Amino acid sequence: MEKIVQEIYPGAGGGSVINTLQDEVVDESVKATSVSGATDDQLFEKIEGHLLEKIQAGDKTAPFLLGQFYYEEDLLEKAVVQFERIKDWDSQAAYQLGAMYYDGIGIAEDLNKGFELMLKVANAKSIRAQHLKHHAQFNIGRAYFEGHGVEQSNVEAEKWWLLAADDGNPNASIHAQTMLGMLYSRPDFLNLNQAFFWHSEACGNGSIESQGVLGVMYMEGHGITKDESSAYECLKEAAERGNVYAQGRLVQLFYRKKLYTKASDLARRVVAYTDVEELAKDTGCLAQYVTKGIAYACFYLSRCLALGNGLRKDEEEAKNYFLRACELDPVLAHDFHMEVAYGFV
Repeated sequence: MEKIVQEIYPGAGGGSVINTLQDEVVDESVKATSVSGATDDQLFEKIEGHLLEKIQAGDKTAPFLLGQFYYEEDLLEKAVVQFERIKDWDSQAAYQLGAMYYDGIGIAEDLNKGFELMLKVANAKSIRAQHLKHHAQFNIGRAYFEGHGVEQSNVEAEKWWLLAADDGNPNASIHAQTMLGMLYSRPDFLNLNQAFFWHSEACGNGSIESQGVLGVMYMEGHGITKDESSAYECLKEAAERGNVYAQGRLVQLFYRKKLYTKASDLARRVVAYTDVEELAKDTGCLAQYVTKGIAYACFYLSRCLALGNGLRKDEEEAKNYFLRACELDPVLAHDFHMEVAYGFV
């Protein structure tokens, strides 16, 4: 099953600990000569010492900031120790520690502990936990969907993602809104009207992934009346924002409209992608859909080459791209074979 990227700690006020605190600990002459605060030993020692002094003085925010400071500086073992000390009363520490346990960041992976800590944050009453609750709820839904740390359950995943999505609230979990759209598109949980609704909410809140899926739904008439103009606008904008799946499906749309030169030109760019995981990380899109986007581009480029549409005919190159498309996505490979066999493309 596709592994969903968890929602990382969203921060309480924006910016790194160094950016937040450097004005408190560094005078103007030091700031003028410091090339990079994150790598300057003097600045590091000043901030660490400053936070330790604040902790001794009873500052309630400093214990978490110290752990987060270690985390940002990639001193993960020290971050774990600090978060462990305060997790029972600091929801921010509990959230970060849960994320670290869940993905094995700086500590041995422990899915059960990660789940328990996320549940603790989701159920917290403290006002200081409110900005974390939707993100924790998303991660709990993720755990149920993947069956990591708990028994797999789409019903429980739906329940927690609905809480996290908060009726489309832009300040809630946009990832949850997108994943509800994905969940309702699955054959075993099919509700295309709900899928369209949640992808629309997520797209309106800035989701590049949902914007691409909406384009496909408009193109195929899934959950909404078929609308080629809206399909093009969604796919074009999502593609320009880096959504590889949208780029692949835009190639398909160009090909269907017999805009072969545009189809082959865009496909050439998409098939050049090689690092799926990095693309998924950079765009926040599921790696599975990045792969599908490249597969679509390979397939339609192979048809352009096989038929001489939009570029010079090359049957050998066409065969290679067709094989690559099938290797990238064996499920789509069946559809590709059928389209060729029945003369649809």
